[in-house]
Amino acid sequence: MNSTENFAEPLFLNPVLTHNIWGGTRLRDDYGYKVEGNDIGECWGISAHPNGEGTVRGGAFDGVKLSELWETHPELFGNKGADGERILPYDRFPLLTKIIDAKDDLSIQVHPDDEYAAEHENGSFGKTECWYVLDCDDNSSLVIGHNATTKEELKDMINNGRWSEFIRELPVKKGDFLQIDPGTVHAIKGGVLILETQQNSDITYRVYDYDRLQNGKPRQLHVSQSIDVINVPAKSADDSIRHMADTEINTPVCMYECKYYKVFKISVDGSMKLEQKYPFMGISILEGCGTVNGFDVKKGDHLILPNTVRESEICGKMEIIASTV
Repeated sequence: MNSTENFAEPLFLNPVLTHNIWGGTRLRDDYGYKVEGNDIGECWGISAHPNGEGTVRGGAFDGVKLSELWETHPELFGNKGADGERILPYDRFPLLTKIIDAKDDLSIQVHPDDEYAAEHENGSFGKTECWYVLDCDDNSSLVIGHNATTKEELKDMINNGRWSEFIRELPVKKGDFLQIDPGTVHAIKGGVLILETQQNSDITYRVYDYDRLQNGKPRQLHVSQSIDVINVPAKSADDSIRHMADTEINTPVCMYECKYYKVFKISVDGSMKLEQKYPFMGISILEGCGTVNGFDVKKGDHLILPNTVRESEICGKMEIIASTV
């Protein structure tokens, strides 16, 4: 396809599923992804990262990798100026959307910012991310932040394994939203299912992994890098969680906006119009089913509304998380 100026289809994506030591079965049982095993940790729903890259499902670009589409058809992503120049400040598709099923606890971890990652991780983006709690067991919690007050105390707590003093756990419930800035100590705990929106990065520094063994060996830790990048003191616990379960019907509600992404919750009941005010819009169907511009969609579908679709009609009864830059 040479010209896509009038391209009017959503770009449906084939997700990539990963096997993880802490994963479970909900991504298959609840979302219908066709994957074997009882350790399915992540669905990379909208991804152009080489560690788990999605391809287009159906339509004019069937089978094309998202990274290739970004390069060859920048106009689909609002990235082509009048003279053909690239106008967005990204050399790759900038976002990554995941669904994460934590049957067991994930490691205590932290992510670097752009500057640190560019210098120490071969030019990678840093990793700013946010979580929307899709479901969780009663009395669930997440690790967000830490209790060290100085860098020296931080080093002492980590180097001497004072984990119960160091780690800060906060109670969460379905519908909670959390922004995880680089330098934030965090971990998803067992029994929590989340939708994660993040920069297109796969850089994680493990601080502590509960002395677990994988294939008979401990997983790699990144203690020195973690100490480098952890923010001290941590952000206030009162500023860490917002409850977003019940939002206005048939309108995009912005849950968070920063220089890396804008993330919206959309509760559809009936029909609504979605105007394309942004370069593109990533869509993940969390619950229910319906149509987007006449195309059938259901729970577990991930798609991109390209820049060439100026307005979309969304019909049905659905819960959606949408993201853009």
